[in-house]
Amino acid sequence: MKTGLSLLRIAAAGVILYGIWLMVRITVPYANFDPYWDFLLTKQLVYHIRSWRTSFYVHVFLSTFVLIAGLLQFVPSVLRQWPGVHRVAGRTYAGIVLFLSGPSGLVMSFYANGGIRARTSFVIVSILWLAFTAMGWRLALKRQWEAHAEMMLRSYALALSALSLRFYAFLLAFSRVEMHPVTSYILVSWLSWTLNLLLAEILIRNGVLKRWMGTGLPHA
Repeated sequence: MKTGLSLLRIAAAGVILYGIWLMVRITVPYANFDPYWDFLLTKQLVYHIRSWRTSFYVHVFLSTFVLIAGLLQFVPSVLRQWPGVHRVAGRTYAGIVLFLSGPSGLVMSFYANGGIRARTSFVIVSILWLAFTAMGWRLALKRQWEAHAEMMLRSYALALSALSLRFYAFLLAFSRVEMHPVTSYILVSWLSWTLNLLLAEILIRNGVLKRWMGTGLPHA
């Protein structure tokens, strides 16, 4: 059982790290602030809106830091051997999500492509991301470590929707499913976070998260 769990940890970390590397490759070109680069070509009607434009660059440039800081929260060896690193990473993750990435994502949600159905999805996931992160932080302050870990897993599952959205979009394009682009985007917008959250709940309910963290969780 322990061997299987160790392999699962390694596989999960490997997939996420690969996704982070791809995210860096996607993000770097936006540092040129070219309004006609890639995704921004679809946002010409709103690019002139300062709140959207600022939110976009904040959200994009901080995404890598959020994903890395979040990942460090679920490495048992870090929690056991370097608890200070865990605390700093946790505060960094929560601070960025609550004050920068979460609010900027919410602003962008109201201007999302795909109409009201896609916008509704992005608004919901932004609000849930903020809520789970705030509750996770509060539980840590109250030293309710197990509940804290569960809430932060939910939060990080939603953070990973940035990767899963692109994965599902690629999967649909690769499979050549005949679907209108708007319908495809709406579908991906919902799948990107609902399946992540479902997986997180399965890991929590089946006790996998508790076994995953092992003895790393401190006692209240």
